[in-house]
Amino acid sequence: MDVVDTWTGRTACLLQEAMRMTNEAFAERLGISPRTISRWHAQPEMVHRTEVQQILDIAYREAGEEVQRRLALLLRPPAPRMEAQALRVAIAVVLRGDEVLLVCRRGDGELRWQFPAGMVKPGVDPSTVAVQETHGETGVHCTVRDQLGERIHPVTGVMASYFLADHLAGDATNRDPVENIDVTWVPRSALTRFIPQEQIYPPILNALEAIA
Repeated sequence: MDVVDTWTGRTACLLQEAMRMTNEAFAERLGISPRTISRWHAQPEMVHRTEVQQILDIAYREAGEEVQRRLALLLRPPAPRMEAQALRVAIAVVLRGDEVLLVCRRGDGELRWQFPAGMVKPGVDPSTVAVQETHGETGVHCTVRDQLGERIHPVTGVMASYFLADHLAGDATNRDPVENIDVTWVPRSALTRFIPQEQIYPPILNALEAIA
C-alpha cells in the first residue's frame, strides 16, 4: 500500500485510530509527547514538518498490513449523501367542455371520487405523469394547460402537484378495475357533490370558476 503523501494533523490521527492506540501509547510509539498528539487532534489541517513526516512514514510502514488496510478505509472520501425524496403524486384536472373527469377509487372500506392521479418517480416530470396516468386509468388523452400548484395533501401526507388539462380524445372508461370502481365526466357545477368542497385544492376551484 502507498504511504500517505503528506501527513497532516488529520491523517496522523487517522493512523492513530487505525493502530487503535491512545494518545499516550501513540506518542510513545512515535517518540514524541502526548501534548503534541492532542495538538494534532485540535489542528487537523496542520502539515507536519519534515522530521515528523519521516517518523510517521516509518510508523506506517512498520504498522503492518492490517493497520494499513484500516487506514486506507478511514482515508476514503465519504460516499455522496443521498437525499431522501418525498413521495409525490401528479393530479390531473381534465376538462371537456363544461365537464370534469373523475375516478371513483376503492380504499379504507369506502369509495371516494377524485381526480386521476399517479405516483411520480424520481427524475420524471410530474406533468408527464399526470397525462400518462390519466390515459392509463381512464383511456382519456389530455394535454396540460397549466400547473395549478403544489401542496402536502391533507389526507395522504404526500406532496401533490396539480395540473389543469384539456381533453384531446378518448371516451372515459375504467381501465384500472383493481383500483377504481368507476370513471365519469361530471358537470363543473356538480363537482362538490362528488368531492366535498373543503377537500378540493382551492386553486382548482378558482381555475374552474375562471373558465367561461
